[in-house]
Amino acid sequence: MKLEERLQDRTQWTTAGRCPVERAMGLVGSRNAMLAMREAFYGTTRFDDFAERVGMSPATTSSNLKALTEAGLLERRPYREAGTRTRDEYVLTEAGVDLMPVVLALFAWGSRHAGETPGVDVVHAGCGEAVEVRATCAGGHQLESDDVELRVRSR
Repeated sequence: MKLEERLQDRTQWTTAGRCPVERAMGLVGSRNAMLAMREAFYGTTRFDDFAERVGMSPATTSSNLKALTEAGLLERRPYREAGTRTRDEYVLTEAGVDLMPVVLALFAWGSRHAGETPGVDVVHAGCGEAVEVRATCAGGHQLESDDVELRVRSR
C-alpha cells in the first residue's frame, strides 16, 4: 500500500481512535465473535447451536450474541416451538450480511496460510465455480497491494 506524499511522514498523523478498521475490530475482533458470524452465515440461528458449533460456554455465547446484536450485525427474533416458552433466535441484519466478504476472505486466507485444509469448498451456487475475494476499484480494476494508495479525504 502506498501513502499519498503528504502522509509519508507518519509521525505527523494518526487514525487511532477514528479508524474504520479499529472500529470494526472493536465490534467483531474477538475469535468467538467472528466464529459466531461464520455460523450465522452457515445458517445457525439458535443460542445452543452457536454455543456448540463455536465451542463457547453459555456465558460467552450470551456475551458474544449480545455484542453482535448491539453492533447491529445480528437481530433477535422470537420463536416458539410447541409446548415450550418463547425464545429468541439470531439472524443476520443487512450490516451482518455486508460482513460476508470479510468472512470469505478469512476463510480463503486461512485455507492458504494457516495450515488448515477445509473440509468444504466455497463455490458460487449458480455455476459451481470457486468463490474468490478480490480487491477492486469502483472502475472494476483488480488491485494488488502496490496499486492501493491512502489519501487524505477531501471534505
